[in-house]
Amino acid sequence: MINSRYERVDESTLAACADLPASILADVCGRRGALDSRIRAMRPGLHLCGTAFTVDVRPGDNLMIHAALMLARPGDVLVVDGKGDTTSALMGELMCAHAVKAGLAGVVVDGAIRDVETLREGGLPVYACGSNPNGPTRTQGGRIGYPVSVGGVVVEPGDVVVGDDDGVVVVSRREASAMLDAARRKVEAEAQRMRDIENGQLLYGWLEGALHASGALPQGQSLDAMIQAFKPGGA
Repeated sequence: MINSRYERVDESTLAACADLPASILADVCGRRGALDSRIRAMRPGLHLCGTAFTVDVRPGDNLMIHAALMLARPGDVLVVDGKGDTTSALMGELMCAHAVKAGLAGVVVDGAIRDVETLREGGLPVYACGSNPNGPTRTQGGRIGYPVSVGGVVVEPGDVVVGDDDGVVVVSRREASAMLDAARRKVEAEAQRMRDIENGQLLYGWLEGALHASGALPQGQSLDAMIQAFKPGGA
């Protein structure tokens, strides 16, 4: 089954997301959307950003991935629900070379790949559960352009996919634009916090209230007083 009738996130939103770390997007999306850490970068140091082109395959079979390589648009990210199976590789050097030639932004596979040494020398961001020298079969049908479950996250075709050394985050295309202002504020807040740390301002403004709310710090007791008590010679 192949579905071509879905909306992609708009280009301006996608371009803005390309400048954001995966961790920032995960935070502003309510700490949701990050794929399980079993799906990791095959080559550190690359940044991934593109539109999800979803592929659902039977474990160990890559027929529909071959079809997806022919159908995906430049800038798309192949997001493959391989059911977490690592007994055989779903992609390798040749298919990733095809992805590069087709202008794809990257590959995310909830399954195994192979030819890791070669892929680590290339510039295509590839994320997978691991590697296995076994090749796949090419006989089983699947689905393209439908929602998939990858790394414990539901991914819809057209969603935003962002990845870096921390992992991969998927942002719903319907929410991506609204998340941008919050993401920019988060970037600015973290930059200010780093400046505060460098200047020796180590007390978080929110921490005392959170400790009171959790019951870890008794009501009526200040965090500053507690800090003083822990210093040498403190009460």
